[in-house]
Amino acid sequence: MAIWDKLRNEFIDIIDWTDDSSDTIVYKFERYQNEIKYGAQLTVREGQVAALVNEGQLTDIFEPGLHKLITSNMPILTTLKGWKYGFDSPFKVDVYFINTKLFTDQKWGTPTPITLNDPRFGMFEIGAYGNYVFKVADPEKFLKDIFGTNSHFTTENIVGQLKGDVQRGFSDLIGESEIPVEKFAGNLDELSGIAHEKLKEDFDFYGIELVKFNIQSISMPDEIKKEIFELSRLGKIDMQSYTQYKTAKSIEKAAENPGGTAAAGVGMGMGFGMANQMAQGMNNANQNNSNNTQSTPPPLPQETQYYLAIEGKQEGPFNKSQLQGFISKGLLLPTTLTWTTGMENWEEASSIDEVNALFGSVPPPLPS
Repeated sequence: MAIWDKLRNEFIDIIDWTDDSSDTIVYKFERYQNEIKYGAQLTVREGQVAALVNEGQLTDIFEPGLHKLITSNMPILTTLKGWKYGFDSPFKVDVYFINTKLFTDQKWGTPTPITLNDPRFGMFEIGAYGNYVFKVADPEKFLKDIFGTNSHFTTENIVGQLKGDVQRGFSDLIGESEIPVEKFAGNLDELSGIAHEKLKEDFDFYGIELVKFNIQSISMPDEIKKEIFELSRLGKIDMQSYTQYKTAKSIEKAAENPGGTAAAGVGMGMGFGMANQMAQGMNNANQNNSNNTQSTPPPLPQETQYYLAIEGKQEGPFNKSQLQGFISKGLLLPTTLTWTTGMENWEEASSIDEVNALFGSVPPPLPS
């Protein structure tokens, strides 16, 4: 007992803290109720600041370096204590070390999916995860507003609140972003930069600086990914050539159908209908683009296109090369009703000079 009594009566003359952890933000210097000796040596290492707290009130803050605790180095505490002329007796004050280093690789993620309403893909859910880096930038604000009276404050005490701010900010960012959904994966750096700027103010509120913010991955349903892949492929091909190719393949398949001409007509009708819809949509898009781009020359004039009456349905338009293919397969006859721009009524193919000439240029079918 005599040893402990002796320790209690000793004055502290050296104050420092060696951080051997990776997550401590604030550490209270352990005094064991001993008083601090006037003129004691305070060592503040790089990546730290030290703060004196008198009866719950923050007084003086010390930057990295070696400090002697005398009245001239403690102006606020000196004023509070009324030490006008200095003193030689020890004093009681709490000493806190604040870690100002970078706290790296702090994980974040969306605990529940975020619902998006995209005009092209409809409503679907996405998820995301990543990491961020922060540090205490305003020790005085952090101690007053966040720290409280704890003796040991770690990242675990604050990251829960920070994650909530990150998740809310990311949800708002996705809703406000002008980046199309299909370009999310290729623009993670840009999205990370936007999120960083958006979240900085939330972190500043705690006296913390958001040094870096990373979005590592954004996930979405497989069916949406599939639609995005198909959209990217369609943007890289000639839709007119694609439509003609698909139409010719559907006609060829219909001609091979053992059901005969009627079945072929049905197959043609389905193929032509789908092709027309695709071609019409792309033609409208191309027309809008040409209206908005006055500096590009108009498209070259196209050859005459003809419409055919197949099984009582209008199909087309088709160019002469396609008509020749239909003739060779026996799908276009001289009596087939045909129409093109400039004609008042439908007429038999043989009565139209250009079309009639095609019958002589195609050899008759081989004898069975």
